[in-house]
Amino acid sequence: MQTKNPTIRHFENAADYRKRFIIQEQIDKYLPGGKHFIDDSEIESQLSSAAARCANDPVRIREILAKSRAIETLLPEETAALIHVTDPALFDEMESTALAVKKSVYDNRIVMFAPLYISNPCVNRCVYCGFRCDNSDQKRRVLTMDEVRQEIDVLAGKIGHKRLIAVYGEHPETSTDYFAETIRTIYERQVKSPRGTTVGIRRVNVNAAPLPVEDLRVLKQVGIGTFQVFQETYHRQTYVKLHPAGTVKGNYDWRATCFHRAMEAGVDDVGMGVLFGLYDWKFELMASLCHARDLERQFGIGPHTISFPRLEPASGTDVPTTSPYLIDDATMRRILVITRLSVPYTGMIVTCRERPESRDAFVHCGITQMDASSNIAIKGYSDFASETHQEKDRQQFVLSDNRTLEEVIAHLAREGIITSFCTAGYRCGRTGGCIMDALKTGKEGKFCKINAVLTFREWLDDFAGAATRALCEPVLNRELDAIKASLPMFYPTVKEHYDRICRGERDLFF
Repeated sequence: MQTKNPTIRHFENAADYRKRFIIQEQIDKYLPGGKHFIDDSEIESQLSSAAARCANDPVRIREILAKSRAIETLLPEETAALIHVTDPALFDEMESTALAVKKSVYDNRIVMFAPLYISNPCVNRCVYCGFRCDNSDQKRRVLTMDEVRQEIDVLAGKIGHKRLIAVYGEHPETSTDYFAETIRTIYERQVKSPRGTTVGIRRVNVNAAPLPVEDLRVLKQVGIGTFQVFQETYHRQTYVKLHPAGTVKGNYDWRATCFHRAMEAGVDDVGMGVLFGLYDWKFELMASLCHARDLERQFGIGPHTISFPRLEPASGTDVPTTSPYLIDDATMRRILVITRLSVPYTGMIVTCRERPESRDAFVHCGITQMDASSNIAIKGYSDFASETHQEKDRQQFVLSDNRTLEEVIAHLAREGIITSFCTAGYRCGRTGGCIMDALKTGKEGKFCKINAVLTFREWLDDFAGAATRALCEPVLNRELDAIKASLPMFYPTVKEHYDRICRGERDLFF
């Protein structure tokens, strides 16, 4: 049973919530003088100026690439120059640099997670979304704590995930108190793996609506990882068109300043993104950079992650199939490469919205995180024996990549990439400004390699079939050899931890 926190505002119903939720003072604080860090006309001017210049000047582009290799955030005009490169050979150079930057910062690994959709009642009417409140096709549900535990039994005990993104609709029925209770429940649940070891979820990131500072402090206290909010579109006119007035989400500035409030509250790992297909991708990419730069300016910390969702079919709306701004795989590839170059320190996430062949290609564009064995129906993991089963009216949109975690891991191993389930950085204090400094200097990648090896060993021993283990062992051994060569002083301790994991111990990390 939820116990109401006196520091959190509570609301009688959806109408009351819509009327009283937003706190204007917590917006104005981060827009000094009324000047917004997203300036539509300035972005359009920068794009036009870049288009008018010689877009394929190799000297200019290589100067920009050198800045990316030094892990420096690009200026908007530099990103605009990259956007307008059309020469295939020059773009290939950009792509190879993006992958080199990713390896320099994050090493040769992909971090794996799963989404856990916990509620879908919503007060908003976003025209592209299956959760919108006036969609009568959607089957609404808010998980109980027992149902949350049942989902974790599958995610942690049968699939082997260690890291989740908990997703909530925006509604007074799912208050911050409810968020906190579900997060505590997830952390507390410990289950047995198929081979008898004790396993559980070690990190809960949150995807939810923007919150006031006071509510964000509560989430910080219960130990959330990254607080993720998507602006959906940064283009004001389009935002107003897609998010009706009179809804909480209709307030552009409340959403745009949510990360500023999170950092004020001590939640210093934030995750941003736009929904590609709602407006012109060039504008959205530039605006994302402006958002990241403003966080750096005001807090010294940019986004921990940037996500790249594309419009996918959803119940009760045709926007995902009729929008004039839908993008193809070639364009998505450009977006990923340019983002990696523009914000070189950030984590980059591509999810199961994408087709398998698309995600397999995007791995080489600098991404760092993926999900797998994902089910986004409310209570989908424990209700459906098959992870590939989808019910359009129980989920926000339709997934395209239905591969199991083991299938994705096997594919990555064939590419020579190690899968990581690491959550050590959060528990060692390597968050916010600390991890930003470590990422920019390449130090974090060394810790990440060690913890990737240790957590991958756990997953292989607890969950992998014989064929997958045989495929992945050479990858694991190569990574161990790399640690021995690059960190000879650390290696004896790493090997000691590794051997203890092989004997059945769990959750050893650096």
